[in-house]
Amino acid sequence: MTASAYSWLPAHQLGVAATLAHADEQIEQIGDLLLTYQNRTEGVFGLKDVQAGTVCQAVVEWVAPMPRKVPLLVADALVTLRAALEHALFAEVEFLDGAPLDKTAAKQVSMPASETWEDFEAWKKIRQRKGPLSLRSGGALLRRIDGLQPFHRQSDPDEHPLARLTLYTNHAKHRTPAVTAVRLAAWHRDDQRPNSLRYLAPRPEVPMQVGDVIAETPMGALVPISLFPTIGINRPDTDRWPVLMQELDEIFQWVRIQALPRLITGIDPPQPPLPARFEIAVGHNDERQAVAAGPATSATERYSQRKDAVWAHKELTHLIGQMRGAPGGQQIAAWIDHLPDKEVVSRVKRLDPTDAQRSLRIMNNMREEAASFCAAEREDESCLRSKSALGPQLSKFVFDPTRRFVQATDTSGS
Repeated sequence: MTASAYSWLPAHQLGVAATLAHADEQIEQIGDLLLTYQNRTEGVFGLKDVQAGTVCQAVVEWVAPMPRKVPLLVADALVTLRAALEHALFAEVEFLDGAPLDKTAAKQVSMPASETWEDFEAWKKIRQRKGPLSLRSGGALLRRIDGLQPFHRQSDPDEHPLARLTLYTNHAKHRTPAVTAVRLAAWHRDDQRPNSLRYLAPRPEVPMQVGDVIAETPMGALVPISLFPTIGINRPDTDRWPVLMQELDEIFQWVRIQALPRLITGIDPPQPPLPARFEIAVGHNDERQAVAAGPATSATERYSQRKDAVWAHKELTHLIGQMRGAPGGQQIAAWIDHLPDKEVVSRVKRLDPTDAQRSLRIMNNMREEAASFCAAEREDESCLRSKSALGPQLSKFVFDPTRRFVQATDTSGS
């Protein structure tokens, strides 16, 4: 993309692209930590069987501690996103006013997050008396700020991205960092597997705790179940625990695609949107060109792609490994490792649980591919090891169904 594509981004606002890039780098660090945590060899939680009358319960026995750095980085990333809005607003005020602001006027420059019209009117009234000229009634910049306010949301203004961003950052700055925890997003019995996880009933947004009963099965039954844990973040002053990376993604994309362009231009978001990041660890003679060369794929999207690739890697290793005549697990992993991540994910998604014959043909073809690959590579023994650092640990990756066979037995005599 050429620098001219960002003609809508004025010179005095180039710095905000760097602030956005910094937030994306922080979110990528969060994703790295989560993948490492979720990929622990021993898993992130453990279950035990507990007899309760005529049923056997799968009960949470332990939950792995969350690394302290996760909530600290979450707070840093959210504060950086809020700073991007504040920096853009301040730069626009000084540009429109035509001169640096004095101390009194500068103190009045801040992005409100008003959940009611009355609150926004009170904010405007103070700026009318003491604020810079561009923030006084009737100004174009004031109309831009107005259009971004949560109170325009017809229902649940507290769900607006700006309201959430302000809630998290105020809490992180004045109280404690964000609180994150493992929670169980969904589960199902493998003999009742739905066509899509979307059809599963959502579970309560609560952290997983020792003693939680995950599932029950009749005594004497052997029932495989699939669990889908995730990492939640507590929304301050509420009982909500939305998925952490989804929450970050929604706020980041709103700041990048909606808030900053509209605050800067005063019109519907121009195209192309700001890149998710560009190289900010080095200086640039032509920073506009560096911004234009930045990728649009955000850290949250990259995390999702990596998560899907690890999930697909494990699924294929597991499924092919169960087939008669299949190569060994490390040999299958070596074959999968040489495929692009997107290809691995695509191959798993081709399998249709409603069409067993078609899925079997696909699996047979993949087994033959794996065997042919290993035969060709056997001379240098590359099939005897997995080239992926994640390979040996995949069985415990918690975004993939964690299969547990809950066998009900009479433990009264033990």
